[in-house]
Amino acid sequence: MLEIMVNGCSGKMGQIVCDLVEQKENLLLKCGFDRKVTGEFAFPVFNQIEHILEKPDVIIDFSVPTSTLNLLKYAVENHIPTVIATTGFSNEEEKIIKEYSQYIPIFKSANMSYDIMIMKKLVQWLAPLLKDTDIEITETHHNRKIDSPSGTAQMLADSISHSLQDTLHCEYNRHNKREKRNKNEIGMNSIRGGNIVGEHVVQFFGEFETFELKHTSYSRNVFAEGALKAAQFLVTKPNGLYGMEDMFTI
Repeated sequence: MLEIMVNGCSGKMGQIVCDLVEQKENLLLKCGFDRKVTGEFAFPVFNQIEHILEKPDVIIDFSVPTSTLNLLKYAVENHIPTVIATTGFSNEEEKIIKEYSQYIPIFKSANMSYDIMIMKKLVQWLAPLLKDTDIEITETHHNRKIDSPSGTAQMLADSISHSLQDTLHCEYNRHNKREKRNKNEIGMNSIRGGNIVGEHVVQFFGEFETFELKHTSYSRNVFAEGALKAAQFLVTKPNGLYGMEDMFTI
């Protein structure tokens, strides 16, 4: 029986993860953590780290960067493997997470979807074949999403850039620019509205044709299921930083 703590249990994704854990016979929802506890829970929920009494086997984190980093200190002190599904980290925060992974196993992915990992692989393969095209990434999410662009969009852009020896850079805001498109840029476009779970489109614009890849998420459950698989994968691993490509081999 794998005992799980959910960080961000009051949030939309945190609630979905909690519900799924309670449906699994081989998983136990040990406790939850959230700075702003709303509603009633059938399991212990804490809003201060020093009040946590239970020690879970693994932590699943769907929160915000500051909460993630605070709870990682607790995880390191108690040597608890941690799955990070939170996005929007700064470069400095990314370095801190990598440093913490020397002391505990950490699984981190901007998107817990298996299909998104396939999309990442595909754009890595396509970019060198279409290196003379103009590359644009457009992501669409619900109106409550805080970070922009999405962590998934940034992950796709980074994958494209790496496959082209980091010769491209991301252009996040053309609003104040009065110049033609730079050949070496990846345009990053964000749309926020309604209750859209998530959509990512990568377009390669050639002179006479366009190649497009698109992924649409219809349910947040896919991310929660992926996080649970990551938790089960992580508890058997030594200290280090892991991602979707470590869990699935293509």
